[in-house]
Amino acid sequence: MAARILHRLRHALAGEGGREEPAGGGGETEDCPESSELEDDTEGLSTRLSGTLSFTSHEDEEEDEEEEEEEDGASEELEEPPQAQGAAAGTEDGEWGPAAERPGGSLLTRQLQELWRRSRGSLVPQRLLFEVTSASVVSERSSKYVLYTIYLIRTGQFDKAPATIARRYSDFEQLNRRLRCRFGCDMAGVAFPRKRLRRNFTAETIAKRSRAFEQFLSHLHSIDEIRRSPEFLEFFFLPDLRAAQRLTCTGMYREALATWANAYRLQDRLGVCSSGRFLLTLAGLAVCHQELDQLGEAHSCCEQALQLLEAQGSHPLLGPFLQAHIHLAWKVGKDKRRSEARLQDLREAGLPLQQQPSLKECLIKEPLE
Repeated sequence: MAARILHRLRHALAGEGGREEPAGGGGETEDCPESSELEDDTEGLSTRLSGTLSFTSHEDEEEDEEEEEEEDGASEELEEPPQAQGAAAGTEDGEWGPAAERPGGSLLTRQLQELWRRSRGSLVPQRLLFEVTSASVVSERSSKYVLYTIYLIRTGQFDKAPATIARRYSDFEQLNRRLRCRFGCDMAGVAFPRKRLRRNFTAETIAKRSRAFEQFLSHLHSIDEIRRSPEFLEFFFLPDLRAAQRLTCTGMYREALATWANAYRLQDRLGVCSSGRFLLTLAGLAVCHQELDQLGEAHSCCEQALQLLEAQGSHPLLGPFLQAHIHLAWKVGKDKRRSEARLQDLREAGLPLQQQPSLKECLIKEPLE
């Protein structure tokens, strides 16, 4: 619409300039001095009117509009473009003025919007990206090393809180060695940065290793057998689980909560949300939320764990989760009848619930090797 209006303005201005030129002038008609300003305004105005949907370039739109202009003719008066331009710019209620006169354009816009909605809601294959976001040189009493911070980014959606790990070269080297021992054939084509005896802390070496570690993890994740292996998975979240367990045992619940939450996100990105480690993570989150008097969040963690345990007749954490869920549901005023019925079924099955440890005791005693 804007391109058509400005196209007419150019023709009108060019026509006026042609009429003012003397007939015997001879040479070609000089361009209008404002032509460059009109072109700039065309680009800016097209951008403002294009909205959030832009499936074609502005040049293609101008060519289409010019073809339509040639077919329709130039019988409209010069006073019409300002009126159309005001309508095209949009009224206060956000409607296009000449929509009734141009049903084709309005229909095309609706079709494009519908296509955009469907494309957003369609199942797009998701990939996991590994990005080294920072690298810092750490100096301790007896050692000096580079600590690489890596984000796990899932394509196709926005992650409000990132899942991160911090690993040094020796951690990657140990993972590489363990995987080559178990998956010799699959690991034959996987490259790993070699160890250097000198210049390990230069910016060039750190940058090259950062890129190499990103490619190393991406290559490993692309191999099905390796991606599902305990060696690969525990490289990401087992250190966080151990650290969170230690913090919980020492009563540092706020620090432990952040570590449990990062372990949760890591397992979620890696797609292992039904394992025993994930249930332990939910137990840690529930305990820390409860100790910090965040009862609603603790109740939600217990509910999620019980949903995962729905199909399992017996599990060491089933009784503790049921007892914790009943207690928290009573505190926050939620329905607890289903959990009470499930707990009664366990009693009738002969499970000694009186000797069952609490969720916190299970969390502290769980060996993480």
